[in-house]
Amino acid sequence: MASRLISEMGLPKSIANVFAARSIKTAKDALSLTEFDLMELADMGLAEVTSALAHISERVSPPYQTALSLLEQRIQNEQLAGHLPTGLKGLDEALFGGIPFGVITELVGPAGIGKTQFCLKLSLLASLPTRHGGLDAQVIYIDVESKFSSKRLIEIGAQSFPEIFYTRGMAQEMAGRILVLRPASLAEFTESLQQIKLLLLERRVKLLVIDSMAALTSGEFEHGASKINPLGWHISFLKSVGELSRIPIVVTNQVRSQSSDDTWRYNFQVGTRHRDLEDTSKYDSQLIAALGIHWAHAVTIRLILETISGERFIKVAKSPMSPALAFPFSITSSGISLLNDDGIEVVGQEISTIHCDGHSEIIHSDTLQFHRQ
Repeated sequence: MASRLISEMGLPKSIANVFAARSIKTAKDALSLTEFDLMELADMGLAEVTSALAHISERVSPPYQTALSLLEQRIQNEQLAGHLPTGLKGLDEALFGGIPFGVITELVGPAGIGKTQFCLKLSLLASLPTRHGGLDAQVIYIDVESKFSSKRLIEIGAQSFPEIFYTRGMAQEMAGRILVLRPASLAEFTESLQQIKLLLLERRVKLLVIDSMAALTSGEFEHGASKINPLGWHISFLKSVGELSRIPIVVTNQVRSQSSDDTWRYNFQVGTRHRDLEDTSKYDSQLIAALGIHWAHAVTIRLILETISGERFIKVAKSPMSPALAFPFSITSSGISLLNDDGIEVVGQEISTIHCDGHSEIIHSDTLQFHRQ
């Protein structure tokens, strides 16, 4: 814009001619001079110079945008990018349509809370014909913990979409669209990702599920070693797959107990970084998402599944667009069902706090191994 010619900016001809005679040919030439330098060089009055510079600045400066226009533009881009509806009305509305394409969505919660149930339902929805609200596509399901159940998948489908699953051969067809990989180690997972590149090219894949990332790293670390280094390449790969292929990527993550040494690293959850040991000791029993802060920054959407006083909730804890809301849910024969579509507003520390009343399986921060309390 700075290289635009003065002669093309609609200045009065007398002023444009003076500028041209003084070799002031572009916007950059004029705006690089002070008002007094330009007055002396062009032999013009202050009012004429000020008016000319204001006119040039207006022509070459990019138009301003309000916060509202930026928000509307982002919402429009999100809608154009596409979403995979979860079938949970309140959650879909909060996420502006469902699980967004092109980014990583993380499900965090203790074992047995319903993360795999959520993934099974999403896999089913992605494989459904479009006339029934699905993507009519194939799914890659990386089943690290061997929790994928074809029987449970069919049960969810039969209860949710009986008109499809009771049609002869349809249950087998839907199940056949879900490609299950079961890597036994982080090394095998790396090989699986290479397979995914080919599958994305050869097949109509519209959803990638990894259940779970925390289990992949179990045993990969020694005490005190960095918990993020082994996943650096994998994080970059998954983000690029999502962006380039424009598919939703859903990843489950476990929780672990938070030690005093962790409190400064997770200061967005527990307050300021500078605390003494007496202060931080009260956070020893708190639960946080496994895999660390660097992984947390890699995900775009974080949904926390938790229990409070025996009631299950799914909470929108991180989203660039959505409010922080918690929805009570139950697990039925048809999968996860919301008990209330309105949602409960969550504020302050509660947004990132993970409640686990009565759940027994967590991961210790020093070993990243599952155990029962």
